[in-house]
Amino acid sequence: MAWDNIPDWAVMVTDSLLQALKERDPYTYGHCKRVARNAALLAKAAGLNEYEQKVVEYASMFHDLGKIGIPDSVLLKPGRLTTEEQEIIRYHPVKSAEILEPLNKIPFFRATLPGVLHHHERMDGLGYPDGIAGNDIPLSARIILISDTFDAMTSTRPYRKGLPFEVAYKELKQFSGRQFDADLVKTFLQAHPTWGEIEKEISEEFVATNFKRAA
Repeated sequence: MAWDNIPDWAVMVTDSLLQALKERDPYTYGHCKRVARNAALLAKAAGLNEYEQKVVEYASMFHDLGKIGIPDSVLLKPGRLTTEEQEIIRYHPVKSAEILEPLNKIPFFRATLPGVLHHHERMDGLGYPDGIAGNDIPLSARIILISDTFDAMTSTRPYRKGLPFEVAYKELKQFSGRQFDADLVKTFLQAHPTWGEIEKEISEEFVATNFKRAA
């Protein structure tokens, strides 16, 4: 399937959405870029075709857009969240999909929505927002969850230092089959050490060049 019919206005909307996320929360912006890079590489290692890899990559970039609407008192809270605050956070995949909804008529963007909406579902059905399980979870969402969780564990925040890769690998393996797709975890653990470090600073030209290349 080709994706050369994405209009220029959609590219500009993508740029605007990501810029808004960067202004709202630079950490989440960088997190989405790192997750997108690893998710695309995991999709490739798992045997997805080039189009499917790009769908996963851009679903990953959009997966936390819904956090734009979360109050700082919740989004940036360093300590444990209350039950009410957890519910606010758990709604962000739905908000992310709602933000992208105007682009739904474009096949490429429509294909990103399942990954965006379901990237916090778990294999055991204990995830959110819909509590679906196993292979009912879209493949793109299962890929994003692994990349998302790995980056969350290994990224340093002002209130805590990121975990070493080896510790994060053990965590993924421990919850393989319960939280994460076991086959994808195996693929990630085999392939990730060969991918190299991700640059900490994301180029301002990323969207303009990388997205147009995909388009």
